[in-house]
Formats: sequence, C-alpha cells, structure tokens
Amino acid sequence: MKKAFTLLELIFVIVVVGILSAILMPKTKINPLQEAAVQVLSHIRYVQHLAVVNDKFDAQDRNWYKKRWQILFGNNVNSNNQWAYTIFSDTSGQSSGDANEKEIAVNPINPKQRMTGGYTGSAALDYNAVGFVGMKKLNLGSSYGITNITFSGCGQRIAFDYIGRPMQGDQSTMSGAYHAGTDRLLKADCVITLMHNTDIVTINIKPETGYASITF
Repeated sequence: MKKAFTLLELIFVIVVVGILSAILMPKTKINPLQEAAVQVLSHIRYVQHLAVVNDKFDAQDRNWYKKRWQILFGNNVNSNNQWAYTIFSDTSGQSSGDANEKEIAVNPINPKQRMTGGYTGSAALDYNAVGFVGMKKLNLGSSYGITNITFSGCGQRIAFDYIGRPMQGDQSTMSGAYHAGTDRLLKADCVITLMHNTDIVTINIKPETGYASITF
C-alpha cells in the first residue's frame, strides 16, 4: 500500500513554506523615493551621453556652445506645480535659454514622447496637454510624490560639454564656450537632494568627470 500525505499534512507544509518565504525572501516593495532617484540618475547620464555624441559644435556658428544638451529642474503651472524636469538643447540659441517643443529630447523608448514632465518656456508645455505628449514619469511630484528638491554646488540647470564635463547655469548667457568669467564648469560636487516628506536621497555629480551616483 502506497503512503500519501494527508490533507492536514499538506496544509501544514504550505503554511510552513509561506512563513519561511516571508522571512527569508528579500523585500520587493517599491520605494518611490529610491525609484525616482534611480530614474533621475539614469537621465542625467543620458544627457551626458547626448552631449558627447551630439556636442553641437559648428564652426559656422559662433554661439554653438549655447546649444549644449542640458537637464532643467523646476516646478510651475505646466507641471501642476510639482517638481519635474526637462531634457533639451536650446538649438535656436534664445537669449532666455528656454526650450520649445522641437528642442526637447525625444524619448528613445517611445519616439512619440518628448522628455519633459512639464515646462514653461517660449511655449507652455504641459506634459499631458492636448496635442503634446510629454512624460508623466518626469513629473516627480505626480509620479513619485517628491515634495521638494534642493541643489548644492550647482543650480537647477545642468549641462555637459563635448567630453562630458558638467556645467551649471544658463548656457545662453555665456559669452564664449570657456570664456574667462563665464566658465560654468563645476568646481565642486553637485548634490541634488530629493525629498519625500521627511525622507531624502541624494544624487552626487562629480566635477570634471561628471560621474553621478546615489546615496540612499
């Protein structure tokens, strides 16, 4: 006669396995603050990549350096007053350093989308406006509950030069690519702090190399 488990024994085994799984398996709950930081970090690196492969140098254009790729953080009515960011190249060389729809980077994963979470510039670009397809993921307040962002050692606008060195400030106000007195190359670490209520996570961008990392 074959031996078999009784129903009670099977239930007991299932309960034990469930308990062990809950104790031993790593927690997989998503932390929205950490998820936001990882996304911002990857997009900072993407801006650096764009700056290296498409450095905007043009011997026939004396203001070519004003068109460098950059990432701009902010909160305004077009981002529903939430913290968001936009990746763009000021190809028109406007004195204000603003971006229009055609200057915003195309999402490499979905070419129908522009990489902005809401931006006010020469044109009001709401990430979910009719006729314009932005990216809600870039709206950190709406997507991840980010309540504030602070900057130390840099401002809300970060650009990169042709070898990937980080620069700060509005490139459109520079009088030369590396002109004395207007050189915007970072001299110290740029620390971007994302806040979710009382929790924080920081993104650190090193000068010269532009190496970026996260501190949880």
